[in-house]
Amino acid sequence: MRLHSAILSSLAHHRITSRFRQIYSLQRPADAIAPMATSEDSLRRALAEKQSTIDASGNTIRQLKSSGASKSEIDEAVKALNALKLEKTSIETQLKASISGDANGSVMSRDAFRQAVVNTLERRLFYIPSFKIYRGVAGLYDYGPPGCAVKSNVLAFWRQHFVLEEDMLEVDCPCVTPEVVLKASGHVDKFTDLMVKDEKTGTCYRADHLLKDHCKDKLEKDLAMSAEKAAEFKHILAVLDDLSAEELGAKIKEYGIVAPDTKNPLSDPYPFNLMFQTSIGPSGVSPGYMRPETAQGIFVNFKDLYYYNGNKLPFAAAQIGQAFRNEISPRQGLLRVREFTLAEIEHFVDPDDKSHPKYSEVEKLEFLMFPRDLQMSGQSAKRLCLGEAVSKGIVNNQTLAYFIGRVYLFLTCLGIDEERLRFRQHLPNEMAHYAADCWDAEIESSYGWIECVGIADRSAYDLRAHTDKSGVALVAQEKFAEPKEVEKLVITPIKKELGLAFKGNQKMVVEALEAMSEKEAMDMKSVLETKGEVEFEVCTLEKTVAITKKMVTISKEKKKEHQRVFTPSVIEPSFGIGRIIYCLYEHSFYMRPSKAGDEQLNVFRFPPLVAPIKCTVFPLVQNQQYEEVAKNISRSLTAAGISNKKDITGTSIGKRYARTDELGVPFAVTVDSTSSVTIRERDSKDQIRVSIDEVAAVVKEVSEGRATWADILNKYPAHTSASADE
Repeated sequence: MRLHSAILSSLAHHRITSRFRQIYSLQRPADAIAPMATSEDSLRRALAEKQSTIDASGNTIRQLKSSGASKSEIDEAVKALNALKLEKTSIETQLKASISGDANGSVMSRDAFRQAVVNTLERRLFYIPSFKIYRGVAGLYDYGPPGCAVKSNVLAFWRQHFVLEEDMLEVDCPCVTPEVVLKASGHVDKFTDLMVKDEKTGTCYRADHLLKDHCKDKLEKDLAMSAEKAAEFKHILAVLDDLSAEELGAKIKEYGIVAPDTKNPLSDPYPFNLMFQTSIGPSGVSPGYMRPETAQGIFVNFKDLYYYNGNKLPFAAAQIGQAFRNEISPRQGLLRVREFTLAEIEHFVDPDDKSHPKYSEVEKLEFLMFPRDLQMSGQSAKRLCLGEAVSKGIVNNQTLAYFIGRVYLFLTCLGIDEERLRFRQHLPNEMAHYAADCWDAEIESSYGWIECVGIADRSAYDLRAHTDKSGVALVAQEKFAEPKEVEKLVITPIKKELGLAFKGNQKMVVEALEAMSEKEAMDMKSVLETKGEVEFEVCTLEKTVAITKKMVTISKEKKKEHQRVFTPSVIEPSFGIGRIIYCLYEHSFYMRPSKAGDEQLNVFRFPPLVAPIKCTVFPLVQNQQYEEVAKNISRSLTAAGISNKKDITGTSIGKRYARTDELGVPFAVTVDSTSSVTIRERDSKDQIRVSIDEVAAVVKEVSEGRATWADILNKYPAHTSASADE
């Protein structure tokens, strides 16, 4: 007994230590997320071990009492037990912090941080729910004045960074799209999410959202869960997008998931097409849809754009516009909405030459990348050199890598924290069979990692699909100086035989056969000649089928050609503007104490590039001379193209600073004389004194990035006053 008591006593000195993951600080801007010293899994294991030790200690105390042990011996065992319970409480606290982001009051929880951001955004009219006086409609939002300005600035920079600098062809196509276009692209048949219904009320829910919520809720609230069970839930969250209807339904039943509102049983998952359907014209015989993406307008115009570009490749076309998706149960504010702005680029390139002339400009960039091998081995994203990723074959080609690099520069210039930005490669089961490689720019927010930009090498699928449906050849030509004898691969599916064998699935089998690479085709030819039948995986059917000699002919033919006719490949960067803007709001938001220390003041740390207002102008006091000077400065700022706002309310200068800080205004001009004024920088609260005639030039220079605030501080005399810290 004494030996067991000694063991318990020594265990009481064991301490599980951890540093908290600091996410969102009350005292400073949201900084990079620090890695955990002790992982969630190890904390769960430690908690389970501690509970086991506590149970054993309780049994020991009961045995001591029943055996008539001395009071001092029992007291010693009870003391050790209480110490163990304190350690258990400490581990539970650390585990909660690891899951939710809490940390001893020095940081806010994710939910509290998000609520603070959203409250500020809605109160200052960055955005509000649409049709608010009629109780709104889920998934629809209105942008208010500052929100419109931020969005306009982001789109203006997108045009500058991509359309102008890359010499792209910009188009603007209708939102209403004929059904035949979206039939060819596959959206009519495949643009679906899996839905379940409350079997009694008929209320609809997204099946994957219910499963995701269940897994996250268990991970966050069931602290006694074993590390193995936690790993199971995490695995489900990781592969959620790849689960079939049957797999989703099986997990929902296994975990006993019911309708959230009524606790009624749910139906089996079934597909729901996310497009808004309409009809074109009064007769209703010409069906159409509100476009779910802007890309198809570019693809169907390829022939004319190619001609406009002098029949030369490569070239890129770009489009900014509204897209529509009839989300089943939209949540997460601006991150999942039914109407949103997309900015998409379709870069058309020779499939045999995917080099890029400006690749050297980005190849030395280093940032967080998450290749599929790291994902599949359970590791985290790592900083990689882009050029190294291409040379090792991690990124498929130079053009794809070039756009990954340009997207990184675009997002970080906007104000996205580079430590909370990663590029995640799609896993093999995520990619369409025709895709060569796909990467998502993911930004970490209070909702977790959010896909904001997709960068995909879509091969020639889209142009081929529209060529087949329309009968118009969407191809490019390369003319030879001298006729060339070329050996061409010819794959001829025998549609009659395939139709008899596969009926309604014939088209998908034909597409898969025609999309084979030369090696795949010649391997199939060899097997068919020796065995007469071959197993062939059709990704769009998600199964393997049997192909016989009667169903396809494969050969190589030698021909003399004067030109090469081919279908270009497409590299597609696609930007969800609303998602980028919301993540920018979170990455820019922080709180700092007022001068009196009795309240926390909200600040948006927008770079001048995207700030809704670049400068405010305040007369220090209500004075006709000062107000006239303020008006003249405002006019000079407007003439220089700098958005600005006057505030002559007469409230204290500290309150006026706080109001504009909350809007993210980077510079404030305070008129305190008729010859010179002060300019205050938002985050440092440093002030300089400049003459009235120089104000517009100084603000313009630093707003446009031609000088830093540090440069300005070195050039002009500093100004100090009590009001600067209010």
